[in-house]
Amino acid sequence: MFLPIIIFIIGYALIALETPVKVDKSATALLLGVAIWVYYILVGDGIFSYTGFLDNYGNYKITNPEGSFIDFVSKQELVLSIGGIAEILFFLMGAMTIVETIDHHNGFSVITDKISTNSRRKLLWILTLLTFVLSTVLDNMTTTIVMCALLRKLVTKRKERWIFAGLIIIAANTGGALSPIGDVTTIILWMNGQVTAGTLILKTFIPCVIALLVPLSFISLSMKGNFERPASQVIETLRPIPIKIKYLVIILGIGGLLFVPIFKSITNLPPFIGMLCSLAILWLITARIHYRYSGGQFSVSKVLERIDTSSILFFLGVLLAVAGLQSMGFLNLFANGMMSAFADNTYGINISIGTLSSVIDNVPLVAGAIGMFPLTVFETDHSFWLFLSYCVGSGGNLLIISSAAGVAAMGMEKIDFLWYLKRISLWALLGFFAGAGAFILLDKWVY
Repeated sequence: MFLPIIIFIIGYALIALETPVKVDKSATALLLGVAIWVYYILVGDGIFSYTGFLDNYGNYKITNPEGSFIDFVSKQELVLSIGGIAEILFFLMGAMTIVETIDHHNGFSVITDKISTNSRRKLLWILTLLTFVLSTVLDNMTTTIVMCALLRKLVTKRKERWIFAGLIIIAANTGGALSPIGDVTTIILWMNGQVTAGTLILKTFIPCVIALLVPLSFISLSMKGNFERPASQVIETLRPIPIKIKYLVIILGIGGLLFVPIFKSITNLPPFIGMLCSLAILWLITARIHYRYSGGQFSVSKVLERIDTSSILFFLGVLLAVAGLQSMGFLNLFANGMMSAFADNTYGINISIGTLSSVIDNVPLVAGAIGMFPLTVFETDHSFWLFLSYCVGSGGNLLIISSAAGVAAMGMEKIDFLWYLKRISLWALLGFFAGAGAFILLDKWVY
């Protein structure tokens, strides 16, 4: 019965050891996702009950209308899982295309030209704090994509960029944890009525800042000297693109990303629809610009050729594997077991969930918590929900594949799993517990 867990651990290890074993993590992730679903449909009948699909709010949406286990898995659970995965992948593709379009127009030079420092330490603080602010209004994955693209325009050496990218991941996750629109889990808690926006920001701001400043302070001590800027790379065109076009494209691009949560709140449609809307508007406007200024050399269709498809497939494989474990009930089993072990201590429950979120997707963990503890147990804005938001957000910093931000940065910068574990994870863990301690103290003595 527990063979899928063994398969997942083996696949997880191969992803982590991509560099020494010389097996591409995208191929491993795809094979892992396929293997778990193949196991489920071949041997699952009689082992796993027809529990149905657990949605983001902890509610079972279906039973077994097909009557056949094979039909139940292939036509119900797999289809619904693919729907959720597709939302994430289309969102990611839209965000990456917008960012690449800005980059293709050399739009990031508008920002990089204003960062005059060559000091590694100063740049680390600038990028990290900028990421933290952006992640409160953008989701953490989009923020990471934008900042990693910006980082490439500032620092030449890839392994040197890894340090900056590690802090960008931490800043994106901690910033997202305090905002109702900054992360999928906070959106779930906010939309489902567990938290209100003002209280969430007020009571998690200090813990999230501490969770960021602890690793940032320690890591910045080792950042000495100056960094090397890359040579300016401008795509040759029939006519030099005017500076006003660079400003227009970066404003449209960043504005489009900021528009996504607004679109979500107005229409109640999934965020990927808003992202595709923003991409379409940028595409239409730049199409006119191409006709006038560059003879089509800046077409978005050319930008699509630069999208990192390997990272998209890596996402697909990992999310398929997690969805398979969720459908078989393993994620709920783990979440319930952890929460049962700390039944009388809400702080312990949340810290355990936060730690568990370093290896298991935080969305089903939050969904499991919502399902186990309805609002009749913990009312809106109870410290349980606020601390849960902090813990699952900051817990995503502990490993690079613990969060969407980490996976996005890993794909864009080809960051080695073991390198992150050695250089970033310890400081992220210290920040996690420091912020957790601050929340508990504030909750007991101030709030």
